[in-house]
Amino acid sequence: MATINDFTQYAVLRSAARVDESAALREVAEQFEALFVQNMLKSMREASFGDPLFGDSSGSQMFRDMFDQQIAGDIASGSGGGIGLADLLVRQMSSEHRNVATVDRAQTITATQSVTGAVASEWSDAQQFVADVLPHAKRAAKALGVSPLAIIAQSALETGWGKRVMKTQDGESSNNLFGIKALGGWQGDVVSHDTIEFRDGLASQQREPFRSYRSVAASFEDYKDLIGNSTRYTPATERADDVRGYADALQAGGYATDPTYADKIMRIASGTTMRRVLGALKESDLLSLAGRLGSNTTRPEGSL
Repeated sequence: MATINDFTQYAVLRSAARVDESAALREVAEQFEALFVQNMLKSMREASFGDPLFGDSSGSQMFRDMFDQQIAGDIASGSGGGIGLADLLVRQMSSEHRNVATVDRAQTITATQSVTGAVASEWSDAQQFVADVLPHAKRAAKALGVSPLAIIAQSALETGWGKRVMKTQDGESSNNLFGIKALGGWQGDVVSHDTIEFRDGLASQQREPFRSYRSVAASFEDYKDLIGNSTRYTPATERADDVRGYADALQAGGYATDPTYADKIMRIASGTTMRRVLGALKESDLLSLAGRLGSNTTRPEGSL
């Protein structure tokens, strides 16, 4: 530890804080402890009757003060062990810093969500998933002229109700809720992922490039553009509330190679999980549609 009255060290300390915040915090805490010890020694000196050896001249007082400063610094340094005040300050300040960082991060995420429409892509259950994607699905459905139920069911199928969203190399969510591949001149971020493809009726696992989005809202916006701007899916956008017809038209347009893709969308749209969630969210119109679809479904929801 440098001498406590060496003021050039504080410029160095500011630079160190930019590189290693924890080390700088320890240094500041030790400096504070040194000042505390120095003041304690000064109070003890003032309470005494003077130094019988060197007297009480101004020169001796100056050198005594310098001696006390250095002693205080040595006591407070890590090698000296200190009196425990620096350790206490480091623990307290580190805890407060973590709490503030956590609050700041939460506030930043909330602010970002309100501006970009992003929502967390780590959903604990089907109800949370549907509640989060429902506003985006409604906007996309309105633009396409189809039922939001079909879009929600398709995203639930592609992601396992939000529990299997593809991850980037950094472990972040790709926010790709529709399994859209990075083809057709895609210029955005890409994530590679294993997928099952069907060729001539045979299934095989392949690694394919998929699109990665900055937010869930961006995923729905891209899905809306993909379906709405491609003539392959024009028959799908002409089906209004005909969820069965929409799903069949998607499959016929080549959206997926799975020969049972449309059936799977239908079973989710009309299944008990979807109806339970829509009932809890009080989406009476979609619930009624799901119920009508369910009366025509012969296979159970789980047989995907």
